[in-house]
Amino acid sequence: MTAIGVFLVDDHALFRSGVKAELAGLGGTIDVVGEAGTVADAVRLILQRRPDVTIVDVHMPDGGGRAIIAAVVGEWPEAVFLALSVSDSAEDVVAVIRAGARGYVTKTIDAESLGDAIRRVHDGDAVFSPRLAGFVLDAFSGHLPSPSDPELDQLTPREQEVMRLIARGYTYKEAANTIHLSVKTIETHVSAVLRKLQLSNRHELTAWANQRRLL
Repeated sequence: MTAIGVFLVDDHALFRSGVKAELAGLGGTIDVVGEAGTVADAVRLILQRRPDVTIVDVHMPDGGGRAIIAAVVGEWPEAVFLALSVSDSAEDVVAVIRAGARGYVTKTIDAESLGDAIRRVHDGDAVFSPRLAGFVLDAFSGHLPSPSDPELDQLTPREQEVMRLIARGYTYKEAANTIHLSVKTIETHVSAVLRKLQLSNRHELTAWANQRRLL
């Protein structure tokens, strides 16, 4: 059986190395044919190498997974994408699927399950982590409210990313490590978020985000 050629996109080199090592242990059924750590490099190399499946991170500088999918599909409509993200928010899932990804799984997935997800999207199936499937069904049946939210729209994309991590219970250090910023920068973003939303602490922030189904 011919191995499935996979291209891996994530702005964290150590994470890419880990995924490659895990996929290499799946008996030669999946072959990582390339990788990139930026949106620009990803678009260029994916169009050059035409992998069977591209695994993309959702949150990266310069637009992340959505920007990559939009740029590639504009020139190569047959491209197949699987999102692999730390985020399990409804907004992120729906946005990436609408952009053109065929599946969405979270970074808590194990190697065997990731391999299965790659095979299934390659074969034409739609694949989601169990908790995420409901988000997609709701969105495409019209049950999700409009993503426009005047309060949320006050926040920059980076502030929204930090807000979700902190609201999920990440410490400042954990959030900093996840999105590759300094702890001081995370603190600055959190202060801006609380000020803009007129909230006093992270507990109020968690409640605010939970009410809007952002977690």
